[in-house]
Amino acid sequence: MLLRKQIFEDLKTAMKSGDTDARDTLRTIDSMIKNEEIAQKKREEGLDDAGTIAVIKRAIKQRKDSAQQFHQGGREDLAEKEEKEITIIEKYLPAQMSSDDVRAVVEKVIAATGASTKADMGKVMGPVMQEIGDATDGTVVRGIVEELLS
Repeated sequence: MLLRKQIFEDLKTAMKSGDTDARDTLRTIDSMIKNEEIAQKKREEGLDDAGTIAVIKRAIKQRKDSAQQFHQGGREDLAEKEEKEITIIEKYLPAQMSSDDVRAVVEKVIAATGASTKADMGKVMGPVMQEIGDATDGTVVRGIVEELLS
């Protein structure tokens, strides 16, 4: 089943069960997917799973940024709402790699490229992200690369 259809089915389930948090979050995601389809002129055939995952990652990033802003502004109630939405959305992402697995890939790429300083970060990030793909967040990879190159 396409990821987009799974989101729509989960939206229907949330509406029937009265789960307002999931309903509202999934409606927003569904709307973002529809907007992306329109922007890419793919309304007839729809987005594939890779396009849907890109939309989901963008939604999660937006919510993380908002939660951080709310924490800084002392609005813990709104930050908590954003974090709850993140947990609802994250279940549609592919399984994420553990930090130990990411570290092993980064170490392998560092050894292959001969990178040794933070100035060599670009040499490492590209190949690592190509190998890992959607299996982990880029900020996690960046943190590990910085740690190993410092």
